[in-house]
Amino acid sequence: MLNTKLHLNEAIFTNETESKSTRDGFAEEILTQASQDENIILLAADLAESLKLLPFENKFKNRYIEVGIAEQNMTGIAVGLALSGKIPFITSYSSFSPSRNFDQIRISVTQQAANVKIISSHSGLSASADGRSTQATEDIAIMRVLPNMVVIQPTDYYETKKAVKEIAKHKGPVYLRMHRESLPSVTTEKTPFEIGKAYIHKEGTDITLITSGPIALEVLKAASTLQAKHNINAEVIVVPTIKPLDNETILTSIEKTHRAVVIEEHQIIGGLGSAVCELLSEKLPVHVLRIGIKDEFGESGTYKELLDKYGLSSHNIEKAIIDFIK
Repeated sequence: MLNTKLHLNEAIFTNETESKSTRDGFAEEILTQASQDENIILLAADLAESLKLLPFENKFKNRYIEVGIAEQNMTGIAVGLALSGKIPFITSYSSFSPSRNFDQIRISVTQQAANVKIISSHSGLSASADGRSTQATEDIAIMRVLPNMVVIQPTDYYETKKAVKEIAKHKGPVYLRMHRESLPSVTTEKTPFEIGKAYIHKEGTDITLITSGPIALEVLKAASTLQAKHNINAEVIVVPTIKPLDNETILTSIEKTHRAVVIEEHQIIGGLGSAVCELLSEKLPVHVLRIGIKDEFGESGTYKELLDKYGLSSHNIEKAIIDFIK
């Protein structure tokens, strides 16, 4: 059973729950936040339809700026707005922002700790049919190395809405990594969210599974199968805030289980797995298995096909954990 203290969605193992994407959560919540704070301004780079920003443009015409395919300029404009007391949200695909505008993010945003919110969608393998050029699997590594940058990857639709609310209040740069694929929600409206906190979604004693983002759905399915078929009681920690990392929750779990597996829809170099290994190498050396993209680019296919190819489907995760334990 899932840990009901967190108000998790136990319908995820059935067909009873509606599927929505994290970009849906952002598109809805930014309307709410903008209604409450007139300082919020939304900037787009010719992807308003893909990021579902048209309702915002229609409702807040004077607070919507379409800069076209010019991510560097968009970032510069946002910094000027932030230094003038506004709260700019810049939006694009994860494959374009932070890659095309990294210099502006590094120099203008983070070195001044400017209050710019970098909202990037279609991350990981979720831009599946578009192929490797639009599949961002290295963006977490790029962003978490920057001083003053908070890095957040919400689990699902509901957690994205909560994250956007907290990001709007947070003073300083934030990178929000979103997903295109519509999936069942793991959390509910009542599940807590706080920047800097990780959450135990399933309690266990045999091994710690650490994950982030929508791939948590596959991890929870794998954990359920490990329990039912193999009598392996896995603890599942979902990490919506990758930087700053919730060291306490992770260390407390691994002190109990003595081994860890990190599963992420990202390169295993520089992402969540690297962050966890950095922590454990200093505080609690244990065996760690990293499951993710292994130093290669993606390819075109359906989202499910790509999860299978890169070992991120629940059955692949289950097998990798069994082999790791053996």
